[in-house]
Amino acid sequence: MAKPVGPVCNLRCAYCFYRGKEILYPENGADPLGWLMPDRVLEAYVRQTIESCDASGVQFVWQGGEPTLAGLDFFRRALELQKRYSDGKAVSNAMQTNGILVDDIWAGFLSENRFLVGVSIDGPEDFHDAFRKDGSGHPTWSRVIRCIEILKRHRVEFNTLTVVHRLNSMDPLRVYRFLKETGSGFIQFIPLVERERVQERPDRLDPPSSGLHERSELTFTDRSVRAGDYGKFLISIFEEWVRKDVGRIFVQVFDSALALWAGLKPGLCLFEEECGRVPVLEHNGDLYSCDHFVLPEHRLGNILQTHLADLARSAAQKRFGGAKRDSLPDPCLQCEVLFACRGECPKNRFIRTPDRHPGLNCLCEGYRAFFNHVRKPMETMAGLIRAGRAPAEIMGQLASEERERIRSLKNAGRNDPCPCGSGVKAKFCCMKKGNLHVR
Repeated sequence: MAKPVGPVCNLRCAYCFYRGKEILYPENGADPLGWLMPDRVLEAYVRQTIESCDASGVQFVWQGGEPTLAGLDFFRRALELQKRYSDGKAVSNAMQTNGILVDDIWAGFLSENRFLVGVSIDGPEDFHDAFRKDGSGHPTWSRVIRCIEILKRHRVEFNTLTVVHRLNSMDPLRVYRFLKETGSGFIQFIPLVERERVQERPDRLDPPSSGLHERSELTFTDRSVRAGDYGKFLISIFEEWVRKDVGRIFVQVFDSALALWAGLKPGLCLFEEECGRVPVLEHNGDLYSCDHFVLPEHRLGNILQTHLADLARSAAQKRFGGAKRDSLPDPCLQCEVLFACRGECPKNRFIRTPDRHPGLNCLCEGYRAFFNHVRKPMETMAGLIRAGRAPAEIMGQLASEERERIRSLKNAGRNDPCPCGSGVKAKFCCMKKGNLHVR
């Protein structure tokens, strides 16, 4: 990923983990133009990225801060350079944006050049505007919705990225259904995990996870999602998705889980055994191990002095990547869902296990609940894939099972075991609740 204007952004989202990173480059000042990636860095990045890729296709990912602050001329220049150095390889572009600056001119450019655009939106208006405000403290939801409508009008392929925080995590189906209504066919969820800033780091640069900043639950900010709530959030959405939307709506975490059950790569670094495959390039050519570790101790070097491929394959980056696997606490190594979770992101491994092992992921409770909950349907869909059939067939199977359970419930006595398989008498389960649950 590349950040054409570094951490500079036109919003002031309360939870932004990039706020404060400006201190790494104090010489740039406050003007976004002072952060614009110089042409020599842009050219080196484009050329070296294409040279580094053995595949026939190369994708450039433009991130922020807010990449649209770089302006259209910057991206026109990037496309010129991609064409010059493509060497017969197919080149594509993706951009993650808050959408505030996207107008018809921007959308026309993105459409013409087939950019994949990720739009950051945290769900319905109240959930989004709770933490995503502009520099004047004004809400931004209506402007993001306007961006989405413009993108759709220009037929720009887009997806949505939603930060799951304390508020929206409590109403998962409202969030999911809203995102579907916007026209998003590919949905990404990112759980918000924030620790209270520590006094010894007044510069606001968070300490690296490797320091195991272990404290109690009280170190989380009030807006952070609770582990258990995140698990329930994913499970609730999964239950609707697996019945109605398989093959129609793509939820990144569900896709990754299905890939793992099918014996494939997850396609998401969170669930890879090792880290380090997604380094991030700052505006001045500095390459860091990961977007969440833009810290002096994780700076690999600068592409104006050392080729990007050499930095990405350096011993330092290999150590960084291997540390994810090698630093798992013993309970994780014995966990039944280790093959899927892999300890998730190292940045979230800062609590202790119940028996005081360090390095447990603070979202462990939620992920363990989710992966165990989806085990049976994932096995079913993986089996369909291996048989050369579509995973979406599971929706018909579940609907048939549901109809059969309803028939069984009608014929069941009040004291009979509930047909849903809960092990509870029907009168205390589905007869009382008025519905059926897959168990």
